[in-house]
Amino acid sequence: MEKTFVTLAIRTSKRAEKIKDELERNGISTVIQSINIDVPAVGVGVRIRIAENDLPRALRIVEDVEKAWETKKDDAAKKQNFVLIPIDFADFVQKTIDFGFRFAHTLQAEVVLLHVYSAPHFSISTFGGANIYTLNNSERLRRQSTMAEADKNNFDNLLKKRIAAGELPEIKFSIELAEGVAEEEIIDYCKRFNPRLVVMGTHSKKLSAELIGSVTGEVLDACTAPVFAVPVHSQIMQPDDIKRITFLTDFDQQDLIAIDTLFDLFGNRKLEMLFLHICEKKEKWDEIMLEGVKSYFSTHYQNVTADYKIINSQSRTKTLANFLEDNRIDLLALNAKKRNLFSRILNPSLAYKMVFKADIPMFVTHI
Repeated sequence: MEKTFVTLAIRTSKRAEKIKDELERNGISTVIQSINIDVPAVGVGVRIRIAENDLPRALRIVEDVEKAWETKKDDAAKKQNFVLIPIDFADFVQKTIDFGFRFAHTLQAEVVLLHVYSAPHFSISTFGGANIYTLNNSERLRRQSTMAEADKNNFDNLLKKRIAAGELPEIKFSIELAEGVAEEEIIDYCKRFNPRLVVMGTHSKKLSAELIGSVTGEVLDACTAPVFAVPVHSQIMQPDDIKRITFLTDFDQQDLIAIDTLFDLFGNRKLEMLFLHICEKKEKWDEIMLEGVKSYFSTHYQNVTADYKIINSQSRTKTLANFLEDNRIDLLALNAKKRNLFSRILNPSLAYKMVFKADIPMFVTHI
């Protein structure tokens, strides 16, 4: 019976080769396939493909391998005072850039704009158990990197003109380039340089909302830095426009740290905070816990007006989207639990799902 192959992951060529070596050391036959970068609607990198019946074991191995790589990077520098704004020169959203600059100005921080581009050095295919490397992409590599540098210079001039015209606050900024898969490079950059905040968009003008949302969703799920996701159609233009915040809580102690992180970004401003708990069955203890949370924040955060709400529902995503709209909420905040690769693939997080549902900004931490 012929094996059915499935895509395990999409990674850069270098990382894919390392994963392939580890999988085959564990007896899992692995195929690496190149991706046609001439098709803009397809993600960039190479595909790691395995037999479908090897998927559960392969996911555990990849999770262990990538966790080991992450552990080596956990000694990154202390949190630095800059706001990271991932962008695509070919399809940038001005609202996201404007919001990021204005947020950085309120934090007295710098801005780093990160553009990730596709430039594989070669195509990889497997035939008869041997990898075949085709070097016909060398000219494409040179062209892609040259175009990225030219776009970087043009964008730098554009931002300087907008600052001079008073359209953006006058703060220090820089533009950096990275080669690879967008979500992977953004997450890796945050691990290495630890920005104070990441500001991203959740929809695109040219590509589908699902494609762009998936990049933001992956970053929301795995980024070590706090992430602010700004929908294209949001009416929020700057941090000062945010006055009513809903924090989704399951009474985890880490939620208190996440909320403190949020308030640190907003300073000593007057805010309305509504703590929301969505559950399938209402328990008396839930109300006691939320009343305690409300009391705690009313005491420790004098400028915050706190309240709470419990909703019984089996559909958290739909219920939450309706609640945000009905209550004119300006910002949804939550602390997303760290999850392994297996669970992220089989069961996307609430933060990931809300990327496609909400037209208000989201603030997500991983504490």
